[in-house]
Amino acid sequence: MTRLLGSLLLVAAAGAFTAGAAPAHGTTAPTPLDRVIPAPASVEPGGSPYRLTPGTRIRVDDSGGSRRVGEYLADILRPSTGYRLPVTSHGDGGIRLRLAQGPYGDEGYRLDSGRDGVTITARKAAGLFHGVQTLRQLLPAAVEKDSVQPGPWLVAGGTIEDTPRYEWRGAMLDVSRHFFSVGEVKRYIDQLALYKINKLHLHLSDDQGWRIAIDSWPRLATYGGSTEVGGGPGGFYTKADYKEIVRYAASRHLEVVPEIDMPGHTNAALASYAELNCDGVARPLYTGTDVGFSSLCVGKEVTYDFVDDVVRELAALTPGRYFHIGGDEAHSTSHADYVKFMDRVQPVVAKYGKTVIGWHQLTGATPAKGALAQYWGLDRTSAEEKAQVAKAAQNGTGLILSPADRTYLDMKYTKDTPLGLSWAGYVEVQRSYDWDPGAYLPDAPASAVRGVEAPLWTETLSESAHLDQMAFPRLPGVAELGWSPASTHDWDGYKVRLAAQAPRWDALGTGYYRSPQVPWPAQG
Repeated sequence: MTRLLGSLLLVAAAGAFTAGAAPAHGTTAPTPLDRVIPAPASVEPGGSPYRLTPGTRIRVDDSGGSRRVGEYLADILRPSTGYRLPVTSHGDGGIRLRLAQGPYGDEGYRLDSGRDGVTITARKAAGLFHGVQTLRQLLPAAVEKDSVQPGPWLVAGGTIEDTPRYEWRGAMLDVSRHFFSVGEVKRYIDQLALYKINKLHLHLSDDQGWRIAIDSWPRLATYGGSTEVGGGPGGFYTKADYKEIVRYAASRHLEVVPEIDMPGHTNAALASYAELNCDGVARPLYTGTDVGFSSLCVGKEVTYDFVDDVVRELAALTPGRYFHIGGDEAHSTSHADYVKFMDRVQPVVAKYGKTVIGWHQLTGATPAKGALAQYWGLDRTSAEEKAQVAKAAQNGTGLILSPADRTYLDMKYTKDTPLGLSWAGYVEVQRSYDWDPGAYLPDAPASAVRGVEAPLWTETLSESAHLDQMAFPRLPGVAELGWSPASTHDWDGYKVRLAAQAPRWDALGTGYYRSPQVPWPAQG
């Protein structure tokens, strides 16, 4: 079966879950290969399942990349199985992680499972890592627990061949409105990795807080980072903190994309340094949630000294290819000044070896060659604004799609959702999933779409439990839109696979919203 979800399987699975019956504890039936999120490109079930035993080994190539993925897998499996699971380049059978040439691209993989073992083959370590995420989902949900569980640990027999639809599969975390610690960011990275997200966009500055230490402008962090929405203590990342986030993300094959929002959303900077204001008067710190009232002084040369220093220092800490310069909601900046500012700032990003990304308002100026525009408009966004973005795409600007009324994870699910905002409308699980990035923006060529990203703004979110409630269950759907072939996108089938993730989230300690649109298994 080369299509992911056959109609008979869908009907049968949907019936079982709609009845509210969760799989029995300790069941010996392995998870079907077609229950994975994101949906694989090709699934061929068949043959005997593989059973992990106390004698199972994780076999790796001599390469460091293969071994690191093997150690990561062992760290996940050992606590719940209680098995030693040695990572070795010797022996037969077991779980094999193999690097080889093939039609896998940079992130694709092939998974073969049968009585004698499981082999994941990929061209690069990222592909092996993504294949391991698939293997995790094929094992019982209890494999995610941190104490020994009874098993059995079965992997269904068959073959999965899988490559992503889009190179950009991102998630944005706003640490400016409320600050999140290094540990909290790492926790979110692990949640993203399970669904093959490969970009972590960190929104590091805004009106309410500046969150990264800049040596040449130290008050940005120590003063501009001293508060948050509602007047809490705020916080900021030292350079060592930031490098640890970057390192940890890389170990999960996520690339960190830093954002310094400008020329608007800059009150924390304007409060920290008086000279960044046109009148030379420092602004008071801000702890509210209004937008559009702040602007760097476009006519002052010190503004560009500031931008150069910030970009230089942050780019030096960031091995990834991209630097996000924001650019949205600059309502206090005239159009002429906005264009002038972007013409000055984009070359600074290039000077320090990075590719510019901006919110889609960047297309109202002249995007630099190779720049990406992140579209966050709504269905109701004006035809003129959509046409402006489409024209830039026609002229070579790549697009990241983050429509707010589809992918903004901070939007309320319904009017009764206690957390979140609703300015883009209510975004239930089906709405966040049921759209096609390749055909979303009128007149924008499908070839211009680089992928999708799910932003999580934090005006109303101040702890990891809040992130859980808003990201789950919507995040996996956005991840699937970015990874899986368009032919696999089907709400009726997806909601059944999504429901099957609930026991895994329970095992991981991930809280989630039990949307009535999803046929969740009965809770014990």
